[in-house]
Amino acid sequence: MSPADPVPFLKTARTSDQRSPFVRLAELLEGVEPGQPPISLAVGEPQHPIPAFVGPVLQANLAEFGRYPPNKGLPRFCEAAAAWLNRRYHLPRPVDPAREVTIVAGTREGLFLAAIVARRFVKNRTGRPAILVPNPFYAVYSAGALAADCEPVYLAANAETGFLPDLDALSDELLSRTVALYLASPSNPQGAVASAEYLARVVALARRFAFLVFADECYSEIYSHHAPAGMLEAAGADFANVIVFHSLSKRSSLPGLRVGFAAGDARFIAPYLDLRTVSAPQIPVPAQEVAIAAYNDEAHVDENRALYRAKFDLADQILGDRYGYRRPAGGFFLWLDVRAHGDEAATLRLWREAGVRVLPGSYAARVGPDGRNPGDGYLRVAMVQDAATTAEALHRLVATLR
Repeated sequence: MSPADPVPFLKTARTSDQRSPFVRLAELLEGVEPGQPPISLAVGEPQHPIPAFVGPVLQANLAEFGRYPPNKGLPRFCEAAAAWLNRRYHLPRPVDPAREVTIVAGTREGLFLAAIVARRFVKNRTGRPAILVPNPFYAVYSAGALAADCEPVYLAANAETGFLPDLDALSDELLSRTVALYLASPSNPQGAVASAEYLARVVALARRFAFLVFADECYSEIYSHHAPAGMLEAAGADFANVIVFHSLSKRSSLPGLRVGFAAGDARFIAPYLDLRTVSAPQIPVPAQEVAIAAYNDEAHVDENRALYRAKFDLADQILGDRYGYRRPAGGFFLWLDVRAHGDEAATLRLWREAGVRVLPGSYAARVGPDGRNPGDGYLRVAMVQDAATTAEALHRLVATLR
């Protein structure tokens, strides 16, 4: 590292390809007045009412704001998270809350720090260390790879691949230098759900080539028909090479709580917690108490899922077969084909004429090894508003882009 370039990650992150998609969106729309009362479907921030138990639990634990919480999370939190995993998934054995679970301040922080630990944890790479990223992707995957001084390798996840990376396209050369692979199921933004067979293949590759799998499962509880399989189900009795990440942001409509957990391979969780202890914030005890209540309650999750289903019923009616619309198997995004307009042009037009704010698909992806951006010509539409607002926004979208 030269004195003239002391922080290469920051230098790279300032380039147009690596900046936050929402910074780029703000610049695209800067100075443009919305043509109708604005509706934002750009950010995946759930707008559903928070669960009724949140206020009372916080009130009962207000005094706990006066002390430092443990870095790993309260034992009761880790037990609640492990017990939820054991109920939710068909696991080969129960998760050990003492050795295989640690709290995180939402999956963003957790996924970012994981890359840094992985770079130290995974040994004997052949060539420049790489971290594999599905493309399109959640921006923190790429940020984590760059912070870990690894090459982010973008794996196209488009219609031709079933909106998941094509495992058959991964060469031995690439896998032999891979430190970690990020995988989201349901995927953001396409809503693809990986089968149990697909997950098992990912785990087998990770063990054959000695890299880690970081399974981003934060959308696991939002699905249309069938609960998605989980990576720990495919990981065998020791959970080797696999870490899953969950949070309450989507499951419980609590994005502001900033509580989630990482769970899996105990050999990795130990150094991961060591780094988190010196680099990341502790989670306030009252927030952990809310999380404990949330992981012990499924009624509010069922209600939340029903609200999303109702909005996708509206999308079925309003969009029909326009823009390549298909009801996603999971998650809460639409991934709409507007190649006839161009994604940036369509985004501008929707804001200028209809007051509807969406995200250009190309901002959620990068140019891959084939020279193409798989998000180019698509719109990501977050179905996070209430049903009436969502219906209004979709009607405006159709009227504007017809």
